Amino acid sequence: MRNKELADLFYEMADVLDVLGVEWKPAAYRKAARSIESLPEPVEDLYAKGGVKALRGIAGVGEHIAAKIEEYLKTGNVREFERIKKRIPPAVTALMGIEGMGPKRAMLLYKKLKIKNIADLKKAIAAHRISKLGGFGAKSEQNILANIQMFERGHERMLLGEALPLSRELVAQLEKLKEVKQIQVGGSVRRGKETIGDIDILVTSNSPEKVIAVFTSLPEVSRALAKGPTKATVVLKNNRQADVRVLPDREFGAALQYFTGGIEHNVALRRIAIEKGYKLSEYGLFDRKTNAFVAGKTEEEVYKKLGLRYIEPELRENSGELEAARSGKLPNLVKLGDIRGDFQMHTKWSDGSHTIEEMAQAARALGYKYICITDHSVSEHVAHGMDEKRLEKYIEAVRLVAKKFKDIKILVGSEVDILADGSLDYSDDILKRLDIVIAAVHSGFKQPEAAMTKRVLKALENKHVDIFGHPTGRIINARNPININMSEVIKLAAQRGIVLEVDALPDRLDLKDVHVREAIEHGCKIAIDTDAHDKNQLRFMEYGVLTARRGWAESKDVVNTYPYEKLKKVFRKLK
Repeated sequence: MRNKELADLFYEMADVLDVLGVEWKPAAYRKAARSIESLPEPVEDLYAKGGVKALRGIAGVGEHIAAKIEEYLKTGNVREFERIKKRIPPAVTALMGIEGMGPKRAMLLYKKLKIKNIADLKKAIAAHRISKLGGFGAKSEQNILANIQMFERGHERMLLGEALPLSRELVAQLEKLKEVKQIQVGGSVRRGKETIGDIDILVTSNSPEKVIAVFTSLPEVSRALAKGPTKATVVLKNNRQADVRVLPDREFGAALQYFTGGIEHNVALRRIAIEKGYKLSEYGLFDRKTNAFVAGKTEEEVYKKLGLRYIEPELRENSGELEAARSGKLPNLVKLGDIRGDFQMHTKWSDGSHTIEEMAQAARALGYKYICITDHSVSEHVAHGMDEKRLEKYIEAVRLVAKKFKDIKILVGSEVDILADGSLDYSDDILKRLDIVIAAVHSGFKQPEAAMTKRVLKALENKHVDIFGHPTGRIINARNPININMSEVIKLAAQRGIVLEVDALPDRLDLKDVHVREAIEHGCKIAIDTDAHDKNQLRFMEYGVLTARRGWAESKDVVNTYPYEKLKKVFRKLK
């Protein structure tokens, strides 16, 4: 699946064109990249079925970009890109991978300080050479160092949104083997963690040699690091590691439990086993005195023998789940199939790739009963945010499309900026005309905690605000969360009936799991939204559901599991 390769290529092309001062092409390449990485099928399969014509069906992909995709699929590179890359120093694009390091800053550091890579940049920071440059200063130097550390962490771990599809692709190919009886992904992928180190796959088979041979020669594999009779470790083409272990049937459940983790959960579980006269390992549950095999074929029987209800993988962090399993108080976690709608998505009216109607059709195909179109407010200039005059036309356009659909409710809303002083981007006269108002921070991320908390609390006091969107503003491995007292925000949201959002975009997953749990404990409701800017991004709902599950959310806690009639009690303006 070459979607990520192509998306990364076009993002890099956009960066290079930014450095060269080209005005409109960078945005076009970024839009195409976003659409390609959101595709639910491999772009090479799309091309094989329909050629260039099929490629032009991708949002944001016109004749010229389609030709470049075709060239890349056939040759592995794009000649135009190789040509324009030679016009700028490689150091500049390398530095631009760091948050806050735009083309002008990267070029200045290269020209003035001869900084060619991240190692040079670290040395310059240590010597305080950057703070002496005009336009930087000591604070900038500290921020750059923090962003370097975040950048380096991002190169050590995959986002869940990359790891989960990749894991499934590996499993799907191994499942084709008649020698494979059971197969499952373990590790932090199975627990739904926001970032993943490597991929663990467990298999039962009577022909482990065949499984190992096929696994080490899969198209996604770059090279094999180790290859034994029942285990293999490979480096994938994205430079991440994947392991496969082939087991006998009776060990599968115990091994799956062990290799799913988390570490602290497993340590605590082994302690319980010892207290009950057993010993627990990846090979099974055994009687300590006789060494007789007691359980291990399934995870369920291992937990049952230890006096516990089965614990869903997302909860296995030793954060109270063992006590809840012992007392029968585990939550009935929300499921993807419980979701009835999505309250945040964007269209061509701001920075989305598709029309209102196209987004509605895609949501209907998912079986949704309602959606809310929430294009950006005026202050989001880079996202083509709407002023109030344009918003009037947008409201009319959404209402018009809504009349065409009888089997899905189409609501009109907006993702409205919380300004630096806590006021909102639109007047109350406009806000009251929207079915749902999502308030969100999109600027001034570096405000001190007291100021940021006051700013957000003031915004949430506005009687027209329904949802607080992506509350911490983080971009995983790219931008730190805002400085905010989330406990104070949660308390006010609970008091005022403000819904807190879990933004399901793979690089956001915001609220994060620990805040979801805190919010639920205070009686807050949450909404799991995709923040989709492309109809294919609606499938990201799964990542938001996994995050909510890690936060112990049940369907009753998640408002977009409600039937529409019940939603009217949550959002006051619905009819």
